[in-house]
Amino acid sequence: MSELDAVLARIDAEQEAALDRLFQLLRFPSISTDPAYAAACRACGQWHVEDLQRIGFRATLHDTPGHPIVVAHDRSASGPAALFYGHYDVQPVDPLALWEHDPFEPQIERRADGTACIRARGASDDKGQVMTFVEACRAWKAVTGRLPIPVTILLEGEEETGGVNLPPFLQRHADELRADIGLICDTAMWDPETPAITTMLRGLVGEEIVIEAADRDLHSGLYGSAAANPNHVLAR
Repeated sequence: MSELDAVLARIDAEQEAALDRLFQLLRFPSISTDPAYAAACRACGQWHVEDLQRIGFRATLHDTPGHPIVVAHDRSASGPAALFYGHYDVQPVDPLALWEHDPFEPQIERRADGTACIRARGASDDKGQVMTFVEACRAWKAVTGRLPIPVTILLEGEEETGGVNLPPFLQRHADELRADIGLICDTAMWDPETPAITTMLRGLVGEEIVIEAADRDLHSGLYGSAAANPNHVLAR
């Protein structure tokens, strides 16, 4: 069995424990847009620190003017360094009436096609993706004793609000966070047939489109197809 096969087998064997850790994380109502949940956001960040420390990372919770940022290092190996980015904050859950259960009490749901999914706020944005990377690190270290390359993990708590405190944090900690490759697991699965933004993902964009056509009402029975229809122009 190859080293990679052994790591993958370890992940399969530890699936229940990994799910338990993910469910612990999903139970934090880490809603960054509402100050009422500031304590929950901090507790969620601290959970990450303690979990990463248990598998040998040197992890710290850094205060910011908003929600704290988690930084964790494992530099026991040599070679190109990787910086992994994720976030632990989530969107609000309103309207609650549309949820079939408590959004912060994760459930495994069976679909009609026989597949299963985890239903909870943050399961796919971004706590689930973060934990896939952490569990990969956990399994690799359990099998081989150390990671194959130096790894830094950065988890912010304000992605859902635009991450205003992240750029100055990156500037202040540029040397500490220097890496040869950056990994982001805050997107959907990529495939060549699906349009997607693959660079410069961070940021917010607001647009207003104004289309002008006739300066008065035109009856479709008389002018249909002859005069430009703003809806058709916009669709093109």
